[in-house]
Amino acid sequence: MDGDDKRRDSAILDALFTQAPHGLFLCDTELRVVRFNSAAPGVRGIPPEDVLGKTIAELTEGFTGDPIVTLAEDALRTGTVVRDRLIRGRPLADPDRDMTVSLSIFRLEAADGEILGLAAIVEDVTEREAALGRLDLLHEARQSIGTSLDAYRTADELVDVLVPRLADAAAVDLLDDALRGRPLRPGPLPADTPLRRAAFRSVLGRDQGPRLGELNTFGAHTPYSQVLNDLTPRLITDVDANDAWLGADPERGGPIVSAGVHSLVVIPLMLRETLLGVAALYRFERPELFDDMDLALSTELVTKAALHLNNACSFARERSVATALQQGLMPGRAPELTAVDTAYAYLPEGAGGDWYDVIPLSGARVALVVGDVAGHGIEAAATMGQLRTALRTLALQDLEPGELLDQLDETATFLTRTRTPVGHGDEASSDYLATCVCVVYDPVSRLCTAARAGHPLPVVLGPDGSTMEFEIPNGPPLGASGGGYASATATLPESTLLALYTNGLVSTPGRDAANSRARLQQILAQPEESLGRLCDSAVYELLPRRPTDDAVLLLARTRALPADRVTSWTLPRDESVVATARRLIEHQLQAWHMPDTVFTTELIVSELVTNAIRYGQGPIELRVILDRTLICEVSDASSTSPHMRHATATDEGGRGLFIVMQLSDRWGTRTTGDGKTIWSEQVIQGGAAR
Repeated sequence: MDGDDKRRDSAILDALFTQAPHGLFLCDTELRVVRFNSAAPGVRGIPPEDVLGKTIAELTEGFTGDPIVTLAEDALRTGTVVRDRLIRGRPLADPDRDMTVSLSIFRLEAADGEILGLAAIVEDVTEREAALGRLDLLHEARQSIGTSLDAYRTADELVDVLVPRLADAAAVDLLDDALRGRPLRPGPLPADTPLRRAAFRSVLGRDQGPRLGELNTFGAHTPYSQVLNDLTPRLITDVDANDAWLGADPERGGPIVSAGVHSLVVIPLMLRETLLGVAALYRFERPELFDDMDLALSTELVTKAALHLNNACSFARERSVATALQQGLMPGRAPELTAVDTAYAYLPEGAGGDWYDVIPLSGARVALVVGDVAGHGIEAAATMGQLRTALRTLALQDLEPGELLDQLDETATFLTRTRTPVGHGDEASSDYLATCVCVVYDPVSRLCTAARAGHPLPVVLGPDGSTMEFEIPNGPPLGASGGGYASATATLPESTLLALYTNGLVSTPGRDAANSRARLQQILAQPEESLGRLCDSAVYELLPRRPTDDAVLLLARTRALPADRVTSWTLPRDESVVATARRLIEHQLQAWHMPDTVFTTELIVSELVTNAIRYGQGPIELRVILDRTLICEVSDASSTSPHMRHATATDEGGRGLFIVMQLSDRWGTRTTGDGKTIWSEQVIQGGAAR
């Protein structure tokens, strides 16, 4: 090589070290720097004499991750080429700033194979990696935020994304009205708006500020209250312990000062001008202050979370409406009856369609009903109201339980065909509409008749607490297009305990339904305990701490009507017995010390017996029952139901049932196995019979 070639090679080498856009380092076999360029990241601004002769270990003390010295030694020893290895740390030139570099290393050899040293190419990729990190954070947020319709869980997912990758601590406070499902008004809000702490996460691992779920407000004239006031994010840098706003909100200001927070970001959780809450991000461990790019990224993450939080709050609002609707459709206080003592536990935890009913029937009887509509939400609650109303109407027609469920199934089938989802909480159509069990108890005969449609079998316990076998055939659920419900009948001793319930009481996560039912029997096998306490004990032991489904438990302890409160006579089908019937009624009412009711009752009985003679068949049975009302019943062998006529002024007849209706507080007819019964009830003056 002549002199010109050497000069040209030297010029090229000089140009490379002065003009290359990336950092270049040449090291000898002892890994000491013998030449580097001014573009080398991490050493800009450092005098050359402080770099030349330094070892790689001395120049890279602030970098972590893969040990650079080990990589260099391996490359020098084996000739392995290191390409684009990312190294993170703090350079000598700027020890307070994190830097990410791309490092490539290769061995230098002479023509004869002599090892001359190493060459390293270093590129500052901090901004590129930060941009990729932001994209990765946004991707993680899309994957992990909004996995449920629970506002607290969604807030937790947000702070999990923010800490520690973007902030050292993060807190989310949501409006109390939003969490309660109340309607929210758009626009700014005052500083004293009630919020609840929904989530907090810190690299220190301990909570700061309000406790989770605690009601709180922001102090006036703070970054938090200003965000409520104008719905604009705030970036606060160089936080000083003497800043006035820290004293205005000591619940937050105290932890900020004690943790050494140097910058924070406060962002409104907002969707379409409607504020849901506030998110706050803090830095105190990492030295970098929040900047505008961090504010933009934080705002984007919080905005994405706000969409999911709005869905959660909408679900809470719909659940609140469904629960209010469900509770509004439930019966009020259970009526006081002679037939049974009752108590119930009704827990609408899942805003579904569970319901119960206690329906007084004619003849001092009572119907006990428990049902469970498939699904949750407003539609399930509305469907429950429709089914409960239909069932009560059918029950008051004195239909036998199996026949009642047959007719209710027709209504359910129609509703199944026409129902459509109306809210977040409503689920896809099920194969059926509801399950139900109906029990009718007669305190005169102590007969209990029951039928069920896909519903759990009631628990029946004898007066001593022992289990009684009462097998009730299980028909298909309502609306499943199966049809056909058979009734079962049993004679129950007085003080028998009947327990009707829904699956939510026994089918809880982690517990077998059969074992839960057996435990329920054990809990209820305490005949000396009150029904209210038995309900409470069952709820305390069987339901989980945070139930996800509705649960209903209806308890009824049977009673028998005393024999001296019931009297019946069999009369021939002859018009002459009308006067006999009046005399019998008069004597019985006098025996019951009820002379004030004689005239009215004689008139009612006269009309009922006359109607049975004219339009009925076979012998006539007259029965009178002294319950909480005075009940008169006339039965015959005809199954034809009577129809009340509206006689004109010139008609000589047709007023009998009209008179009965006018003199009775309630009246009606029911079919029996061998005919029909027309009945009348009168409220007893001076109170219920005792």
